Amino acid sequence: MEYNRSPISLREGVIYIDGVLVADSVSFTLTWTPDVWNGRLLGDRSTSSRWLGYSVTGEIVRRRSTPFLDEKIAEYAASGQTPEMTIQGIMNDTNSDYYAEHGIITKTAVGCVLTSGFTLISLQSDGQVLDDTISFNARDVK
Repeated sequence: MEYNRSPISLREGVIYIDGVLVADSVSFTLTWTPDVWNGRLLGDRSTSSRWLGYSVTGEIVRRRSTPFLDEKIAEYAASGQTPEMTIQGIMNDTNSDYYAEHGIITKTAVGCVLTSGFTLISLQSDGQVLDDTISFNARDVK
């Protein structure tokens, strides 16, 4: 007999960018948002809504331990081509009720383009560690 519930722990998971594990990741969010049309006809008392499309956005926060962003900036500066990548998040809390019922959650965002500004260097007297916040748009999610 079970007495306790085990919701998903957000600490249990990994992130991959183009197949490379982001070992210094702190958080990852992937959001699917519908483009919604709202309207009504003469005499309608309520609004009708319809999905017309969607957007996929995300954000990764990571502790800087590789020159990943410098490399992407240099890649664009050299070629003029927008760097696209595939970003995958895997939630694998094997001790959760969700896992017991449904297994591992894997979402893969394809055609990802970085959209945030990137801190090139940051210095502080209180000695904090450098976190990069990387925002992106994706073409689709699987």
